Amino acid sequence: MSGITLGILGGGQLGSMLSVAAKKLNIKTIIYCDDQNAPSQNFSDEFIFAKYNDKDKIYEFANKVDIITYEFENIPFETLNELNKLKTVLPKPSINRLIQHRLAEKDFINKLNIRTTRYVAVENKEQLLPLGDFLPGILKTTTMGYDGKGQYLINNVEEINSLNIDFSKDYILEKLVKLKKEISVIITRFGNNKYGIYEPIENIHEEQILKSSKIPAEISKKLFDQSKEWSIQIAEELKYIGTLCIEFFIDRNDNLYVNEIAPRVHNSGHLTINAYNVSQFENHIRSVCSLEQVLLKKISNAEMINILGNQIIPYRKNPKLNDNQFLFDYLKKDIKEKRKMGHLTILK
Repeated sequence: MSGITLGILGGGQLGSMLSVAAKKLNIKTIIYCDDQNAPSQNFSDEFIFAKYNDKDKIYEFANKVDIITYEFENIPFETLNELNKLKTVLPKPSINRLIQHRLAEKDFINKLNIRTTRYVAVENKEQLLPLGDFLPGILKTTTMGYDGKGQYLINNVEEINSLNIDFSKDYILEKLVKLKKEISVIITRFGNNKYGIYEPIENIHEEQILKSSKIPAEISKKLFDQSKEWSIQIAEELKYIGTLCIEFFIDRNDNLYVNEIAPRVHNSGHLTINAYNVSQFENHIRSVCSLEQVLLKKISNAEMINILGNQIIPYRKNPKLNDNQFLFDYLKKDIKEKRKMGHLTILK
């Protein structure tokens, strides 16, 4: 072993793939998660099941590891901040706190003179009613929520009264763009102007859940370059260490907008495991553990298809794959509708 023990907060499929990448680098992983059935315990060296506010368990976890990272952004800031007093947490908790809040995130991006969709803060229905100029739009909780959770599509003012919205939470209303395409850029930053960046990935969503991703993205050279340039600018401004994903919209006039920043490895980057010499997961481990940066090389074009819910059943019964196909079963016990159960990568 390398002698390094990496603590990972969160036990989903991203934690699983980080653990697999760490093993390749002879790094021990300990997962801390509040889900007793978290699938990453099948891939990590050790698993701690506890709530994220359990101080005794948090200290036990910190004492066992050298460095701490996280696999999803909805870890409470208080937990990350407390752990950061004991061991280095990367990416920095302050970055996660910024990106956890959609309004603060959008303000940060706009201050860099990077385009986002139009948006406005909303605290109650009375504030929402005069905002017809922002419709059609999506009302999102400012914190928490993913894969479409905590989000409401509003086409016109008349629809507002019929929506059952919990206004005990704060919201952001984002005006919809006339969408042509969605892309993402995965970048790993190692230090000042030291980064590895993957080519833009084209994504297809259904019901706000990622269905498939592919490289190369069918976009112009201008958008290819601009999306990478903005991603580098964001990573540098954040002084980010680790892998992050920038999600973009492209409208029908080929204007580029930053949609969201994900301060972690990302679903759309799963194809990097097979399509590149170094995956987004290995790069994240290398960065947060201060290991050598390896020059990225693309091996193949690829498509990644998410396997949702009971779509996993035939793959588990009889996975007939061609030589260019790679199946990843996340080993989740409960099969639920729309739940990400695995993915298939096809090299092209």
